[in-house]
Amino acid sequence: MVYPMSRRFVLAALACSPLAGLAQSLGAEGFRVIAPFPPGGPIDSLSRLLANGLAERYKQSAVVENLPGAAGNIGIEKVKRAKPDGHTLLVVPAGNLTINPTLMPNFPFNIERDFVPVTMLAKAPNVLVANPALKIKTVRELIALAKAKSVTSAGSLAYASPGVGSGLHLAGELFKQQADVDLLHVPYKGTGPALTDVMGGQVGLMFSNLPGVLAQIKSGKLVAIGITESSRSASAPDIPTLAEQGINGVVVTSWYGLLAPAGTPAAVVEQLAKDAADILGQPATREQLKAQGLTEVLMKPADFAAHIRTETAQWARIIKARNIVAE
Repeated sequence: MVYPMSRRFVLAALACSPLAGLAQSLGAEGFRVIAPFPPGGPIDSLSRLLANGLAERYKQSAVVENLPGAAGNIGIEKVKRAKPDGHTLLVVPAGNLTINPTLMPNFPFNIERDFVPVTMLAKAPNVLVANPALKIKTVRELIALAKAKSVTSAGSLAYASPGVGSGLHLAGELFKQQADVDLLHVPYKGTGPALTDVMGGQVGLMFSNLPGVLAQIKSGKLVAIGITESSRSASAPDIPTLAEQGINGVVVTSWYGLLAPAGTPAAVVEQLAKDAADILGQPATREQLKAQGLTEVLMKPADFAAHIRTETAQWARIIKARNIVAE
């Protein structure tokens, strides 16, 4: 007969873990999870889920600090300068790691030198949507319409984005390259204004985070052309991928990662990655993520580091080839 482990045995096992010294040394300081954007949204939500989980696991304090400003750089700087002991962690979106280093001429960080990737936490699919007035439903119809128009004319086919150099702008540029089609880019200051004008018919197309437009797709206010993932989304299985429609190489997801300051011991990084996997893998936590259109995607530190390098190189090629400059 197998008996459940006693509390004493569990505590003894924890004491032997790579983070035992860390947990014992935290004292009143505990963990700090830095969210470099305002409260609300996936960064804040993931930071709080992680902090709550760490507090429960290590019986220590764990607080979230929202430090917005300078496109996230204020909060990122705080983590860069933190003691590399696993006490201070950063939750950050993909763009700050893989786009901004090339896009910003005076980017103040070297991601590989200044930080240690711990794990990817979660992702959300993106989707290409169109105003119903365009009367297109597929990539083939979109390409045919675009080629029938001139991007220099008043009636040119255009796509909106939340801003120059945003991930959704670059998704459009990647699509143009892979589909061999020309579209006019119309940048906005944020997703909200861009989405409003696409639904209003001022601009025809937009790449968007799927959870943010799923209600409009279901209501018929927007038409979903294709998902920018390698497979269909569980939250919208009827929407085909772009690859299914013959456009390969446009795999663009909105993802969020966990990092620690450079110099954090490898054993601590590995343990934190395991902790994040356990915390976000809980059924109740998965349901919370699903409600926000997020799916946990957890990687080993080395795999996450390789993913950052690959995606950074991909966006660098697009930014340079399209001569994209930050506003």
